[in-house]
Amino acid sequence: MIRGLLPALGLAAALLALPAAAQQAPAKLAVTIGYLGEAIPEPEPLSLVEPVAKDKGVAGARLAIVDDQTTGRFLGHDYALDESVIPAGGDLAGAASAMAGKGIRLIVADLPADRLLQLADQPELKDAVIFNARAEDDRLRIADCRTNLFHTMPSRAMKADALAQYLAFKRWTRWVLVSGTQDGDKAFADAIRRSAKRYGAQIVEERSYEFQAGSRRSDTGEQQVQRQMTQLTQRLPDYDVLVVADESEVFGEYLPYRTWDARPVVGTQGLVPTAWHRSQEQWGGTQLQRRFQKAAGRWMLERDYAAWVAVRAVGEAVTRTGTADPAAIRAYLVSDDFQLGAFKGVPLTFRRWDQQLRQPIVLASPLMLVSVSPQDGFLHQRTPLDTLGYDEPESACRLNPDP
Repeated sequence: MIRGLLPALGLAAALLALPAAAQQAPAKLAVTIGYLGEAIPEPEPLSLVEPVAKDKGVAGARLAIVDDQTTGRFLGHDYALDESVIPAGGDLAGAASAMAGKGIRLIVADLPADRLLQLADQPELKDAVIFNARAEDDRLRIADCRTNLFHTMPSRAMKADALAQYLAFKRWTRWVLVSGTQDGDKAFADAIRRSAKRYGAQIVEERSYEFQAGSRRSDTGEQQVQRQMTQLTQRLPDYDVLVVADESEVFGEYLPYRTWDARPVVGTQGLVPTAWHRSQEQWGGTQLQRRFQKAAGRWMLERDYAAWVAVRAVGEAVTRTGTADPAAIRAYLVSDDFQLGAFKGVPLTFRRWDQQLRQPIVLASPLMLVSVSPQDGFLHQRTPLDTLGYDEPESACRLNPDP
């Protein structure tokens, strides 16, 4: 357990927790981790109170390098981050070749699913260890798996199951599903349908948002939105919660307090399942939040956390194995020995069959943490964390057969 909590321990205690071999005279070891992203344009936040973050993801990786250095400098390990962000639709193969040419085989990828697979399939990176810190697509965990690809970002199925468990705990089992028309919206809606069946909920009606959004900053913008949300949600059968699937952030933020019936809003807006949230302060989370705010000048977002976890996983593996060899790192990450303390109350591990990071999912309102899944009472023969997302029998991936 101690080895999973190194970031939260004092340095002296952390060193005492290391194996005896690691406490001897340090051997010099340079560890360069690549960060490869794509500058995909994102919509402006619907609310002016939300900051516009221009360094999502990479800010978390930068902080994790500092954390890795804290232990590394006492062991003779020197960590560096090699950052590369290509334009939208840019030359990914060229960027991958450039990293490979520098000998970088440990990479954090902030890419959408198709581009992520393109990166993983580059011949020069077949022996690399690539961490997916962005793509939530379930197909990456059930069919399109790669031996060199690990996932620190939770899948949509994990998030939907986390939400469904809480709604089942509350006995809010009659859902209305409202979804957008973009691919991400449809994919999350599919995950919600799967979770409803899995946890005994009933989707009593589905609706699609098809209005044309008006200018919310004009004099009539809010009046138009108020009318649209009312029209969208009236004349529904009796239900407990409205589940929204709006990853594209077109309309979901407008739903709370504007629905025809007085019902909670959950999903991509309202009560949101996420890997990390600015309100998370349990299990030492305040320490991470404050350090990130000091370093980045803003609060930590989910992509920041996914990148931070990826870089910390490398640091933990290098510390334990004493090498930066990708084959050794990969073997350690999927072994029973790997555990990572990441301010979530339990050590995090990777699933052997699809190399998805097991982790609790935070359920949060805009300002407060509401709950954390898996919920009490949802059991699994291996770990309750495997009640979130596709379990081994449900996946076609068999990357690392049990020994």
